[in-house]
Amino acid sequence: MSVRDLIPWNRTSTPAPTALAQGSASPFLTLHREMNRLFDDVFGGFGSVPSLSDRGFGWPQVELAEADGALRVSAELPGLDEKDVELLIADGVLTLKGEKRAETTDKDRGYSERSYGRFERSIALPVPVEEDKAEATFRNGVLTVTLPRAAEAPERRRRIAINGAGAPVAKH
Repeated sequence: MSVRDLIPWNRTSTPAPTALAQGSASPFLTLHREMNRLFDDVFGGFGSVPSLSDRGFGWPQVELAEADGALRVSAELPGLDEKDVELLIADGVLTLKGEKRAETTDKDRGYSERSYGRFERSIALPVPVEEDKAEATFRNGVLTVTLPRAAEAPERRRRIAINGAGAPVAKH
């Protein structure tokens, strides 16, 4: 048996060598092939790019809108209560944190099921806001945060001079 026979082949992209494809008489090669198929099936999705439809990517869904001199942030949090959610704001970043816990017990069938999930989502606010006047409401699984826009925005940017590679640096 060569080392090439031991290489795990991905059935979707590279065809298996002919020795493995024809089915060998060795039980070890059969076991090896079945284990490779098992790992391909279980771990085949790792390394792929997550889509926006996946719940873990970008959850909770957030909508950002500006109206009436205020920034309004709405987040869909189905199945959660206001006690399960924490809001923090610092340096122009709004952070939503929460945890969802669910427990189901069926004594007639003899099983108990528990699930836990934590999330954290940070949102950089596009405009300066008055952080001390922020208000939040939670109704029917929708969290709405109202952030009044700051009257006068502090200048947060500064131009940086770029020196060329060949240009002499002027000393002041």
